[in-house]
Amino acid sequence: MISRRQWLLSPAAVLALRAEGKQSVRGRLRQAPALPPAILVRDGRAVELQADAPSTAVLRDPRLKDEDFEAVGRYRSPSLFVVDPIHERALFVWRGGKRLVVTYWCDVCSIRAWSPGKCQCCQEEMRVDLRDPSLGEMELR
Repeated sequence: MISRRQWLLSPAAVLALRAEGKQSVRGRLRQAPALPPAILVRDGRAVELQADAPSTAVLRDPRLKDEDFEAVGRYRSPSLFVVDPIHERALFVWRGGKRLVVTYWCDVCSIRAWSPGKCQCCQEEMRVDLRDPSLGEMELR
């Protein structure tokens, strides 16, 4: 029997995602200040991530450094992956076998954002809030 992790890293998974027009890359984030963001995949390669400014802010968030991370988009080459725009919710963390979308939440103002920074209302730093992608934006669970 194949585990979910093995399937996600298999050629069949890549083909299934391509059939939908989407691909993904999964591994650990590389957040070296002098280098572009990248994901270190299982075979040791670094796949550079190219993304819009809000997505790049997420990729550089030090709170996500040690997470099992996934980005959705498309490969431009074997070593370059273009992440879908932030509004397409293409950045995920895997915990306990569950895929969780990366969001940010202000506990004071109950405002959700999709990239790190200060709350647009109270100016307090927003916390990382990993959520089930099936939940709506305002569901508090």
